[in-house]
Amino acid sequence: LVIFDDQLSPSQLRHLEEVIPVKIIDRTALILDIFAQRAMSREGKIQVELAQLKYMLPRLAGQGTALSRMGGGGGIGTRRGPGETKLETDRRHIRERISELEKEINTVQANRQVQRAPRKKNAVPLAALVGYTNSGKSTLFNALTDAGVLAEDRLFATLDPIVRKFTLPDEREILLADTVGFIQKLPHELVAAFRGTLEEARYADVLIHVADVSHPQLIEQCAAVNEVLGEIGIGDKPIIMVFNKIDRLPSGLLLERLKRDFPGSVAISAQTGAGLDEFKRVLNERGLPKRIAVDLLIPYKEAGIIAEIRDSSSNQVEQEEYLAEGIRVKALMEQPDLGRVRRFVTETRD
Repeated sequence: LVIFDDQLSPSQLRHLEEVIPVKIIDRTALILDIFAQRAMSREGKIQVELAQLKYMLPRLAGQGTALSRMGGGGGIGTRRGPGETKLETDRRHIRERISELEKEINTVQANRQVQRAPRKKNAVPLAALVGYTNSGKSTLFNALTDAGVLAEDRLFATLDPIVRKFTLPDEREILLADTVGFIQKLPHELVAAFRGTLEEARYADVLIHVADVSHPQLIEQCAAVNEVLGEIGIGDKPIIMVFNKIDRLPSGLLLERLKRDFPGSVAISAQTGAGLDEFKRVLNERGLPKRIAVDLLIPYKEAGIIAEIRDSSSNQVEQEEYLAEGIRVKALMEQPDLGRVRRFVTETRD
């Protein structure tokens, strides 16, 4: 077996197979194989198979075992049409299978949009964990949400988008999404096929970039993540930089330098819990809209507005006082919610 740490073109692969009498795979094929082993959900398996087929299609010529090497491939037949060669038959069936899988992916996308609608209606903020593979995103996700998500010391342990709710120090709720880990030279086939997983990051209000501070290629990994974020069009979103696995550092000298180079970053150990309180505080300040303290005088006939304020996870009623002229309410409210109660505001406070 020979593995190339880069993507080979179809012609390069064919020429190499002519002179090297062993199996040859490139970086993209290796990553796709790993993804095929990690995919657990129906959506994950569809995404992997789609990526494999798109990668394999231009590389079929001269590969008699091409189809058998794919992790997916369910539904691909071998019956030939009139006058078709074996290669033409394989290509036709792969194109048909790609079309089927893309329809399935579109259906999944539509269903996720329906699931996302209540979140938009309730205006619950969304933060998405992004980072290099094996940086500890799932461990952090579990530490914050008690979700019990698989968190293993291996590449691409998370392939499916997972969203859970948790409460911040000021008692506001926020949604947290765990996403697939990135990697240097991430194959374009994967970026396209895993758009469903990356979609949560696209809709997020803030990104949490988790980096393994103990890794010798820390800076290169951070650059690779930023490159992928730019490629999928979300490089300009607000980002909180989180340096994870500080429990593996022999000293604090590196952290001091990173604090200077990355102002506003947070150092944590998702495994031990060190630094999580500081991280929550920063997320509270930078991941959510600022709340304004207001005094309201609400007529009794409009008293239902108080329940509406209470029902919103982004607002907080601090005090109610029943007076002859109405109900005096002290509350913390986000700017977008003030419009519907502005006529009752008597004072705003810092």
